[in-house]
Amino acid sequence: MSLPPLPRRSLLTAAAVSVTLLAGGCSSSPQDDSPEQASAARPADLDRFHQQKLAFGSCKDYATTPADEKLFATPGLQCARLDVPLDYGSPDGEKAQIAVLRVPARGTSKGPLVLNSGGPGGTGQNFAAQTGIALAKSPVTENFDLIGFDPRGVGATKPSVHCFTPEDRRTGKARTEFVLTAGNFSAKDSQALADKCSRGSGGDKTLKAVSTRDTVQDMEILRSALGAEKLNFLGQSYGTRIGALYAQKYPKRVRAMVFDGAVDPHLGAERRLSQYAGFQASFDKMAAACTKSKDCPLGSDPERATKVFNDLARPLLAKPITYGQGLTFDYNALIDSVLAGLYYQEVWPGITKGLADVKKGDPGRLVKISQAFSGQDGQGGGSNFSEANYAITCMDEERMTTEEAVTMREKTYRAAPFVDPGTGSGGARDACEFWPVQPKTTYPFPEKVDGLPTTLTISITGDPSTPYQAGINLAKTLGGSLLTVKGEQHTIASAGTSACVNKAVAAYLIDLRAPSEESSCTL
Repeated sequence: MSLPPLPRRSLLTAAAVSVTLLAGGCSSSPQDDSPEQASAARPADLDRFHQQKLAFGSCKDYATTPADEKLFATPGLQCARLDVPLDYGSPDGEKAQIAVLRVPARGTSKGPLVLNSGGPGGTGQNFAAQTGIALAKSPVTENFDLIGFDPRGVGATKPSVHCFTPEDRRTGKARTEFVLTAGNFSAKDSQALADKCSRGSGGDKTLKAVSTRDTVQDMEILRSALGAEKLNFLGQSYGTRIGALYAQKYPKRVRAMVFDGAVDPHLGAERRLSQYAGFQASFDKMAAACTKSKDCPLGSDPERATKVFNDLARPLLAKPITYGQGLTFDYNALIDSVLAGLYYQEVWPGITKGLADVKKGDPGRLVKISQAFSGQDGQGGGSNFSEANYAITCMDEERMTTEEAVTMREKTYRAAPFVDPGTGSGGARDACEFWPVQPKTTYPFPEKVDGLPTTLTISITGDPSTPYQAGINLAKTLGGSLLTVKGEQHTIASAGTSACVNKAVAAYLIDLRAPSEESSCTL
């Protein structure tokens, strides 16, 4: 069976479908991260971290997946480890080591361009290497060293988060979300999940240390260790949250920032509903295209496609498909696969063909889509994307009560009825309820961030995960420029597939020429 290739961006996307979007609400920022404090001189006990020099060398020991082993063997790539405090409250205590990968500029370097691929849980090392390939002929790679880092808890950074055994992953038991995931979950389930993550990650000290606010401080140390007076940054999806928090905390340290597929800075828990409404809109567009074909598994009437899909999917709740060596493909696996494929329009035909295969008892095509999205190899190996996503989300967002989780499940099913298993909203639970420490919440964000140079936000009109309006809101909050891109996908700046976007991003990063308000691109 042939499978239309997933675009490389789908492996690096910002939102882990069943974790980040539904893990909890948000509250205001903690008092110790005010811009006034951040603009002050850094604490003397952090000087030794800021003054370190990175010893770049071979990337041989930095890969955590077979795919990365192959990718990191690309000639010219360089890797290093950055020392940071594991706990910024005790900088003289245990250290963490951030894994960093550099793609040297093809010409005379104007300095580093720090990248974040999103997630949370996406590996920045892989992102930098992939972006170097995708933008191989771009003025961006000619003028900047691309710098990717694995954030706290992610990939090759030490310590990293691990919750599951290879057998758990191979057999589909690696679930880290109890709201969208169909089923009835108890306090015992969420307690057991937190305990497994603690055991697999070196203890609660690791679970307490993976907040985005701590990653922002790591990025400031990275800027200093790279010898850059000011930061150049490109982040996609969740990476826009990291960049925005950095801009708030260190506004005077910013030279240029590109935000691609923005997380709405003003929304708390309700942003999940707009995201799932976006997934439903993408599903409807996919279905409309499919129903023009006589053999479409979603029928011939676009208005009934959601019901046809529900009728196909819901029987898997009671009777999963057995395939391979005793593996099962159930309702949740089907939803995961479809959501993963909806991120990019070029994958939609693979979804509909996969649904036709499922009707015949063959889930192989959809399994491959899901594995490509999550970085799994099908044998229990692969990235720790979902586990790191879970951990970072637990540290970034307020907890939900059981009642709030049930309400969130109900509202999500109304926003995206194609994911509704038809079993009601009871049994939902916040998987983070027994996390060993309270979160360092991120969003909602201040209405305005002062003291910044012009930033560039890129927002795609048909983005299923980070709605177009979110980009408008972030650009306004940062007082920056907005580039509208007309199309159907999630993020674009690192892909190298749009000459219009490529030109705008290069002009901004190199010469700080932001596009005018009336500028737009079409995919």
